[in-house]
Formats: sequence, structure tokens, C-alpha cells
Amino acid sequence: KQVEAMKRVLESLNLNIVEMVDENATLDGGDVLFTGREFFVGLSRRTNQRGAEILADTFKDYAVSTVPVQDSLHLKGFCSMAGPNLIAIGSSEAAQKALKTMQQMSDHRYDKLTVPDDAAANCIYLNIPSKGHVLLHRAPEEYPESAKVFEKLKDHMLIPIANTELEKVDGSLTCCSVLINKASEL
Repeated sequence: KQVEAMKRVLESLNLNIVEMVDENATLDGGDVLFTGREFFVGLSRRTNQRGAEILADTFKDYAVSTVPVQDSLHLKGFCSMAGPNLIAIGSSEAAQKALKTMQQMSDHRYDKLTVPDDAAANCIYLNIPSKGHVLLHRAPEEYPESAKVFEKLKDHMLIPIANTELEKVDGSLTCCSVLINKASEL
């Protein structure tokens, strides 16, 4: 039901929809990190090599690199984009190992923002024309040390979001979001 409902919404926005028909392919959105330049795809319990290959076939203009995910449900369980060219990354050994893999796979050098808590590295960056750089991140009452790191981003409008209840069922900020880059027609 969710997939069909989302498909109808995307079709109503006249967006191109690509469906994976290979029954052996798995690709979870939480494992797909688009940097604006390239894709990193986490190979996890929910995403496999075939799913990454289909993503690469779909977005031929972008490099697609795979990153083994250990000790986390998804790649975005410990990293996400926190701005143009800026990767938020957790401090765990698994997160740092994945970052090293991403750095080795990429021709581009990204800035990094290391936060003490892996879960807090899952944030949502928006570039809103009237607001500039906007970052939704985990609230200080949930991850106080990580929130202090985000507060150093002086060029960003910071919006703390409480997510404790959804986190209990593995829901992170990016899990609760569908970002569509399309001009408003309202």
C-alpha cells in the first residue's frame, strides 16, 4: 500500500519513476547517500550488490560506489549530507571505517563533520532559496554532545528535531522524509 501511494504521488508530480523488477535486487533508501556529485550505496541487510547495480544503471551520469555497512541497519545510520560538500559522520569504528572507504572510492574530497553519536549523524540538509542552508538535526535533549557539534555550523539555520519515539523502531530523520527538488506550482 505504501509503495502504491508513493507512486501515485510521484506520478502526480510528473516525476520519472524507475521500478526495480529484478526479484534478487534489494535497495533501501536508508542505504543510498547522494552527495550531489555521486552516490554511495551501503551494502547492508536491506541492500545488496544487485540493487546498487540497478541504481548505477539508472543514474549513468553519476559514479556509484558501494560501502560495506557493519553494526548499523543502514549507511545513513551513521552518516548523511549536512551541507554542500559536507558529510556528517558518527564516531564509531564502523562509521569511520565506512568514511575511509568512501574517501578511497571518490575522486572528490568532502569536508567532514564528526559527531560523537552515530544516530545523530543522520540529519537532513536543505538549501531553501529564501532561507539558505537549513539543517534538521537531532535535538540537544537527545544527543547533547552531537548537538554542540552542529551548533558550530554558523552558516546554517539549525532546526533541532526530537525523534526518540521513532528511533525505537529504527526510524531516523531521513527515514521520515521524502525530499523532492521541484519548483512549487502553488
